[in-house]
Amino acid sequence: MRTFGLSLLLLAVFASHAAAEIRTSAVFGDSMVLQRNKPIHIWGWADAGASVEIKLADQTATAKADADGRFDAALPKMSAGGPFELSIQAGDDHVTFKDVLIGEVWVCSGQSNMQWAVKQSNDADLEALAAKFPNIRMISVPQVGVQQPKDSFDGQWQACTPESVREFSGVGYFFGRQIHQTLDVPVGLIDNAWGGSAAEAWVKRDVLKSSGKFDELLERWKKTEATFDYEAELKKHEERLAKWRENKNGKAPARPRNVLTGQHRPANLYNGVLNPIIGYTIEGVIWYQGESNASRAYQYRELFPLMIDHWRDEWKQDDFSFYWVQLADYKSERSEPTDSQWAELREAQTMTMSKLENTGEAVIIDLGEASDIHPKNKQDVGKRLARWALAKNYGYDIPYQSPTYESMSVKGNLVTLKFEHVGGGLDTFDVNEPIGFTIAGEDQQFVKAHAKITGKDTIVVSSDQVANPVAVRYAWADNPICNVQSVEGLPMTPFRTDDWKGITADAK
Repeated sequence: MRTFGLSLLLLAVFASHAAAEIRTSAVFGDSMVLQRNKPIHIWGWADAGASVEIKLADQTATAKADADGRFDAALPKMSAGGPFELSIQAGDDHVTFKDVLIGEVWVCSGQSNMQWAVKQSNDADLEALAAKFPNIRMISVPQVGVQQPKDSFDGQWQACTPESVREFSGVGYFFGRQIHQTLDVPVGLIDNAWGGSAAEAWVKRDVLKSSGKFDELLERWKKTEATFDYEAELKKHEERLAKWRENKNGKAPARPRNVLTGQHRPANLYNGVLNPIIGYTIEGVIWYQGESNASRAYQYRELFPLMIDHWRDEWKQDDFSFYWVQLADYKSERSEPTDSQWAELREAQTMTMSKLENTGEAVIIDLGEASDIHPKNKQDVGKRLARWALAKNYGYDIPYQSPTYESMSVKGNLVTLKFEHVGGGLDTFDVNEPIGFTIAGEDQQFVKAHAKITGKDTIVVSSDQVANPVAVRYAWADNPICNVQSVEGLPMTPFRTDDWKGITADAK
C-alpha cells in the first residue's frame, strides 16, 4: 500500500510539473520584433496561480496566472534596438526567445490581394535578389477556419532574405520595406491574410448578432450549418468524377469545398487566424479586402467599421491605425455610365474614413488589370499604404491621401466640383482633359460629361444633354476609364454626389 501510495504521489508531482510548462502563442518566438515606444504585452499559460517573471534586456515585469493558467504582463516601453533575449520564468520552468528586436510591428491582413506573394508580383526575381534586410522580420499564420478560438498556430519568425521573402505577402513586404528604409529601425510583419475571405468571417458571431444589422446573414448561415453534409458532397463528387473519367468531356469536376471550415463562415477567421495574435503590441494594420463582399456593398458600410472597432476592442491596446486598399479597377473597361457593385464597395470603403479615427485609404483605381483580379503591381500598393503610415504615424510631411470630393455648386448647366487633399493641385494622366465624369438630371440618367480643371482644387463638368444637372459621378464602374490625380500622382478617389439607391442596397 505504501509503495502504491508513493507511486501515486510521484505521479501527482510529475503531472504538476508537466502542467507548469510555459506555453505562448507562436507569435512569440526567436527573431521576433516587438513594438517600440509602447508597453509590450506578453501573455501565455502556466500553472494556475503560478508567479511569472518576464525579462527583456534590462526591463522586467511580473504576473500571476489565473485559474485557467493564463497570465498577462506588460513590459515598459523601449526604444528601437536589439538583438535581445526575452525570458519567461514560472517556478522551475522557463522559456527563452533569442534574437529579439524592438521596432515597428504591423499586421498585414485581408484576402487574396494581401496574401498575393512577392513571387507573384512584378519583377519577382529582381525583388527577391535585393531582399537582404536582416532587420525586417516576417511571420505568416496558416489558414485555419474554426468556430472555437485557437490560442496559437504553426509558424515562426524569419529574417528577410532572398529565399524567405518569395512566399511572403507582396503588399506587406513592400509596405514594410518602405517603412524600414525610411525609419531605419527594425520592422516586424505579421501576415494572416486568406484569399477569398469575407469580412464577416473576421468578426465574432456574438458581435454580429448584437449589432442587429446582420440577422439575415446569420440566419442564412444557420441553415447552411444545419444542412451541409461535407461527406455527402464528397460522395457526389466521386460519382461525378467517375462519370468524367469514362467520357473525359470538358474539365474534371472540381473538388467541393467544406464551407464549414472555409473563409466565409462568420467568425471562422477571427477564431482561426486572428485570435492567436490578438494582443500582440502593434503600430497598426494594413488591410486589402472587399472583393468577396462587393455583392453586399451597402452592408459593408456597416460591417467594415464594425470589424475595425471589434478588432480594436479585442486588442485592448488603443485605437491603433488601420489603413486599407480601395478595390482596384477590374473587368472590362467602361467608358459609358454603368451600375457597379465594385463602385458601391469602393464607396463603402471611403465612407469608413469619416466614421472612425486613425483610418486611411490607399486608392489604386489606376493599378488594376482588366483580366486579373490580382494585379501584379504590388509595389505601388505597398508604397501608397506606406505614405499613410509615414505621414500619420511617423510625422513625415509628404502627400498621403488621394484627392477627395468635398462639395458641388450648380449654375445653369455647369457643375463646379471642389476637392480636398489635392496636394500641389489637380492634374491629369496621359491626356489633358479630365476623363471619367458622368452627369445626370432629376431623371437619374447619367451621361458622359465634359470636364475641365479650373483651379488647384476645382473641376467644372457639364453636358449638352443635361440642362439642369443635379448629380455627378466619377470613376463609377468596375473598371472605369479615368485619369484625374494630384500633381504628386495620387489618383482621385472615385465618388458620387448623389445618394440614389444602389444595386446592392437590398442585399443582405
